Amino acid sequence: MAFEVIPAVDMRNGKCVQLVQGVPGSEMVSLDDPVAVAKDWISQGAKTLHLIDLDGAIEGTRQNAPLIEKIVEECRPMGVEIQVGGGIRSFEDAAGLLELGVDRVILSTAAIRNPELVKQLADSFGSEHVNVALDSKNGKISIEGWKKQSEHTAVEMGTRFESLGAGSLLFTNIDTEGLMQGVSTGPTEKLVNSVSIPVIASGGVTSLEDLLAIRKTGASAVVVGSALYTGKFTLTEAINTISENL
Repeated sequence: MAFEVIPAVDMRNGKCVQLVQGVPGSEMVSLDDPVAVAKDWISQGAKTLHLIDLDGAIEGTRQNAPLIEKIVEECRPMGVEIQVGGGIRSFEDAAGLLELGVDRVILSTAAIRNPELVKQLADSFGSEHVNVALDSKNGKISIEGWKKQSEHTAVEMGTRFESLGAGSLLFTNIDTEGLMQGVSTGPTEKLVNSVSIPVIASGGVTSLEDLLAIRKTGASAVVVGSALYTGKFTLTEAINTISENL
C-alpha cells in the first residue's frame, strides 16, 4: 500500500478552520465554504478526504453534519474515499455516516469510554470501515476534543482496539499539532511497531521533509492541515515528493 498524504477539512461553525492544538478561538485559518475546499483538494490529487466536525468533537453535538453530508454527496462520485470524525458518540451516529456513504468513521471519545462499540461496528460493517483516533498528549490519550486526559497510552489502547476489530488507527501527536514546528516521529513509530493494522499519522507536519520522516516510521498515511492551508507547500508538491522519493 502506497504512503498517502491526506488533506484535512476541519469544520467549526460551518467554516473550514485550522486550530492551534485544537483550542477554540485559536483559528489561524477560516474559510467560508468547506465543500469548495474539499473539491479543491480533489483537484490537486487527493485520494482521501479527512473530514472533522470540530463542534462535534469539542461540544459533543455534530453541528456540521449537513455540510459533511453535502461533501459526501458531491465529492464521493469524484472517486475519493472519505473518512469522518468528530462527535461520533454512538453506534447510531457511526452507522448513519456509513450508510450515507462514508468509507471510514473515526471514533475517539466514544471508543475510549466504550471499547465494545468498536467491535459492534466492525462486526456490523467490517473492520475496514472502523478507525479509532488516538490523540496523545504527554504520552496519554486525550478525549472530548482534547479537553480531558485519560490514563491510557496510545500503545495500550491501539493494541486493544486492534483486537476488538478496528481496521486502522489515527494517531495525532497533540504535543506538535498546529504549532508548525515540525514532527516528532518517535511516538508514531512506537505505535506502528506495536500493531499490525495501518496507522495514519497526524500532528506537526510543516515541511516536505516532515512527510518523508513520517513515512519512515512505517505509517500508512499522514493527515496534513495547517501546512497546506498556510502555504508551506501544496498538496501536489506533497504527492510528488512522496512519489519521487520511493
